[in-house]
Amino acid sequence: MTLTSLRSSVRRLYEGATPSGVRFRYALLAFDIVTVLFIIATSFLQPSEIIETLDVLFGVMLLADFSARLLVDRHPFRKFTEIATWADMVAIVSFLAPLAGEAGGFLRILRTLGLLRDYQMLVRLRIDSPFFRRNEDVIFAVTNLAVFIFVMTGIVYETQKFRNDEIRNYADALYFTVTALTTTGFGDITLSGTVGRLITVVIMIFGVTLFFNLARALLSPNKVRFPCPACGLQRHDADAVHCKACGTLLNIPDDGAV
Repeated sequence: MTLTSLRSSVRRLYEGATPSGVRFRYALLAFDIVTVLFIIATSFLQPSEIIETLDVLFGVMLLADFSARLLVDRHPFRKFTEIATWADMVAIVSFLAPLAGEAGGFLRILRTLGLLRDYQMLVRLRIDSPFFRRNEDVIFAVTNLAVFIFVMTGIVYETQKFRNDEIRNYADALYFTVTALTTTGFGDITLSGTVGRLITVVIMIFGVTLFFNLARALLSPNKVRFPCPACGLQRHDADAVHCKACGTLLNIPDDGAV
């Protein structure tokens, strides 16, 4: 098999609309969800040979996926200007060579955020899943908030575990992150020093912003994505008959009465 034919075959899996390509991308999404659950669960467990073996297995699979994406990309070198690419590289390194310490593992959760923003996967989810179409904004808001919480938990733990007796494990770091994010501030756990205070400020500012984005997504009127054929407006009320911007008659697909 030549390089050209190999690239063509892999591209059909990652970008094609064939049934095999669709199944493959759903399998990638399922693998990514399993990876995140593994990261969260093992962060509270003591290291063992089984966990280390699974780390290597996940790392190899991530490396294979990363290499395949570079292979099919028409401008592979441009990928290295994207944050998602570097997040994938951090994830792979954290699985295959735990040089970044335990907290580095929390950075692996960034991979899920990148996959959900893959254009082909988004299109497919909007077509196949009425639940995703109705709750897309909420799903993204929850994902962004979860990523932020777990990344900041890892940073808090890594920077405080040797200097702060109040941060003894990931549960303590997670507890502090959530109390700082919600500005509850019980005061039973605090971060000392300039670095600790700066971390706390970052958690409060960005965390509250993400939290309010989630609240806005939950409380705002339900919208659907449907491009207006005349003006191109993307978001409309679920029961809209005419475009609010230009008045064009719409034909928004409906899942039926519930």
